[in-house]
Amino acid sequence: ETVFADFPTAIMVAEESTAWPGVSRPTFEGGLGFLYKWNMGWMHDTLTYASKDPIYRQYDHHNLTFPFVYAFSERYTLPLSHDEVVHGKGSIWGKMPGDPWQKAANMRLLYGHMVGHPGKKLLFMGQEWGQRGEWSHDNPLSWKQAEEPLHAGVQRWTEDLFHLYREHPALWNDDGSGFYGIVTDDNANSVLAYTRTSAVESEDEEPKRLLFVFNFTPVPRANYRIGIPLAGRWREVINSDSEQYGGSNLGNAGGTEAVPIPSHGLPNSLVLTLPPLGVTVFEWEG
Repeated sequence: ETVFADFPTAIMVAEESTAWPGVSRPTFEGGLGFLYKWNMGWMHDTLTYASKDPIYRQYDHHNLTFPFVYAFSERYTLPLSHDEVVHGKGSIWGKMPGDPWQKAANMRLLYGHMVGHPGKKLLFMGQEWGQRGEWSHDNPLSWKQAEEPLHAGVQRWTEDLFHLYREHPALWNDDGSGFYGIVTDDNANSVLAYTRTSAVESEDEEPKRLLFVFNFTPVPRANYRIGIPLAGRWREVINSDSEQYGGSNLGNAGGTEAVPIPSHGLPNSLVLTLPPLGVTVFEWEG
């Protein structure tokens, strides 16, 4: 209360790992009054899932989806912090399975999910381009690695991904009601899809809508049908498999039209190409 009384725009985040309710609830409602709380459950479950060899991810799909159950119980920050890249835990790059190409693709996939998932974002220094070794307070970051093609691609992806975050209010102005899970149970293909919708201030204002589609295996998925609520064109705004990020350049030719074929309990659907170890993001254009 004292901090916010003197500094109304301050950010206070609780590094707290219990399930005690109300860490980010105001004190006058019986809470602790922090602005945000670290989502340690999301961090643990998501990194556990991402570190699995893709062939085994189908058995751990719950680690990817369970955080949705409690994602709105607090105002959360999603921490990929210093704690995850020190003391023998390895860097984010080191946690990713596969050869160097797959490690880079998995990192882009992980960061795409972090940005799409409700909650504010925390990424630790050096992880934006995939430093291979652990962080150390005694040594500088390995900046020369950032110039290598795969690492430069990860850095370019991170930059563009956070520009996407800033430019689309659907990703930050409503971390609660603006989320809708569409494909959450396709563990056989390790596919996940959800939408984010911006809050509006009046009935006349049209909300912004984004669709995130993830393929957590190195197997491309052709003609994958995904249900969507709205007809019209969905433009592909970013694709982690683009060659500019070090990917194989598989995608959807800039976007696709919805068809009036129901799927996943929704009245319309898209038929998409899902790139290997890739996330594609679409914006509804109407």
